[in-house]
Amino acid sequence: MAAKHDHGHGHHGDDSFDGEQDFHVSVKGYAVGFVLAAILTAIPFWLVMGKVLPSPKMTAFIILGFAAVQMVVHMVYFLHMNAKVEGGWSMLALLFTVALVVIMLAGSVWVMYHMNTNMMPTPDPAAMRNMP
Repeated sequence: MAAKHDHGHGHHGDDSFDGEQDFHVSVKGYAVGFVLAAILTAIPFWLVMGKVLPSPKMTAFIILGFAAVQMVVHMVYFLHMNAKVEGGWSMLALLFTVALVVIMLAGSVWVMYHMNTNMMPTPDPAAMRNMP
């Protein structure tokens, strides 16, 4: 006969299944997340295929905005991340990761832009003859 040992530590792993079930941890939450993800995929697809906006740069920026919103939808509805999970540490780790990724991407784009600008030869043959 196995003895049950209760050390007063509470239930581990039962974060939201004790009667107060979170909206996002349900079939309805997954369905809402799926519909939002599908809409946030279809709209940028329509923007590109229909050439709705006059400028490709504007289209690209709007698509990046939709991508950012879709990442938030995935984190909230499928990864169940919020400020309450694990005492907020998972959200803090996510924010730190996002900050590092933004710094790396912005720095890489900045370096590549300046390398392209400063390293490309001039199209003028006379200026190339005068180079040391």
